[in-house]
Formats: sequence, structure tokens, C-alpha cells
Amino acid sequence: MPESNPPARVVLTTAANPEEAARLGRTLVEERLAACATVIPGAQSIYRWQGEVETASETVLLLKTAPQQLEALEARLHELHSYQTPEFLVLRVESGSPGYLDWLHASLQLP
Repeated sequence: MPESNPPARVVLTTAANPEEAARLGRTLVEERLAACATVIPGAQSIYRWQGEVETASETVLLLKTAPQQLEALEARLHELHSYQTPEFLVLRVESGSPGYLDWLHASLQLP
């Protein structure tokens, strides 16, 4: 990524259904912890939980943000989420268009 581009992160999480994912995404964007939330319904997850292998229909939620927002974003997601242990995976953005990255940072309330 060119030095002039501001750093960005994509946070991956899941929700029980599209309504919850949309509620989470809207709240986090309204609170300027994420610049954008993309709701992807129809995921099928297979995972181990409390010693058992489970299968569940879930909705993927991609949150676009900046490194400075990660701590607050994670804390707020845990407050709002219905899951006991919500997924919170941070993916580093290697590169992006300067216009999009500028918009992303302008959409956040950075510390």
C-alpha cells in the first residue's frame, strides 16, 4: 500500500440472522465506529461449541474501519451482539483506492 494511503481494516463477524446483522451494522455506522457495513445473508457455519459440533445458518457482517477504531468497535459489538462470544476477526487491508480510503476515514470519528 502506498505510504500516502491511510490504513484500513475489515472486521469479519457473524450474526444469527439478517435483521440482527443489519441492526448491528447500522448502529456501528451511525456511531461512526465503522464507515460501512456489508450484510451477507445465507452463510452456513459449522463449528465446535461447548464440546459439540454445531451447524447454524448465519449472516456474515463485514465492517470497514480504521485501526484506531478497533478497540471501541470490538467493545461496542460485544455490548450489542446476541452471541455470548461473537466473532471478531480483523483483516488488514493491503491496498485500496485512495478515494475510497479517504472516504472511509472521513466517515469515522477518529480519536
